[in-house]
Amino acid sequence: MWEYTDKVRDHFLNPRNVGVVENPDGVGEVGSLACGDALKLSFKLGEDGRIVDARFQTFGCASAIASSSALTEMLKGKTLEEAEKITNEEIAEFLGGLPKEKMHCSVMGRDALENAILCYRGEEPKKLDGDVVCECFGVTETEIQRAVKENNLATIEEVTNYVKAGGACGNCHDKIQGIIDSMTGEIRPKEAKPRKLTTIQKIKLIEETLDREIRPELQKDGGDIELVDVNGDEVQVRLQGACSTCKASQVTLKEYVEKKLHEFVTPELTVEEVKE
Repeated sequence: MWEYTDKVRDHFLNPRNVGVVENPDGVGEVGSLACGDALKLSFKLGEDGRIVDARFQTFGCASAIASSSALTEMLKGKTLEEAEKITNEEIAEFLGGLPKEKMHCSVMGRDALENAILCYRGEEPKKLDGDVVCECFGVTETEIQRAVKENNLATIEEVTNYVKAGGACGNCHDKIQGIIDSMTGEIRPKEAKPRKLTTIQKIKLIEETLDREIRPELQKDGGDIELVDVNGDEVQVRLQGACSTCKASQVTLKEYVEKKLHEFVTPELTVEEVKE
């Protein structure tokens, strides 16, 4: 599992300012349930022009909830001019840092804030024009360019961490690398595409990844995982111990187990839980 700071855990387990501001001055929404993360941010200004209340509703992982909670705390007492200068890096720093794989959660907060301020000014949310590069998460070329520029990103993995592009099927990796190269002025040789795994090779790699990368981390929290079957690219597993009753078990499967299998086996795999 990812290493979370005490402050991230606190804001996840005890989120501040959950809900919607009554009669808000600005409302901003980003993400979608289909992509796994969604955030609605609302704020209210006082007579002095400073933010007196900010609230959020978030569907997502622990980092998404913690980032949203932190952002609402950061906003209170600020003018809009001060608020719009908040960066995603500052949201992460407020929490004592986020796992690199979860930086997109702080980006989501920054984007929601921008849209909420535009709402207050009577303007439409920013449309990041450009061709869609990542079909899985609907990420455009403009979004990737912005992330690369603002955060000095240099690899496909870093782009995935910040905007999720390239984090599923992997078909857009060449396009993402091309965007990075065009912005940094570097041209990297294309990596040879791995040969297709046989069923036996695939099962062996899955078992090795479960034993080496996944099971030890789950066992730290009193949980475990059992490989039940592999049907094509569908990996069927059974959660055990504390994981079997955890409310966040589906997040663990999709955001941790599945991503580890993508990293060490093949990005085509999907993970499904088999109940007793």
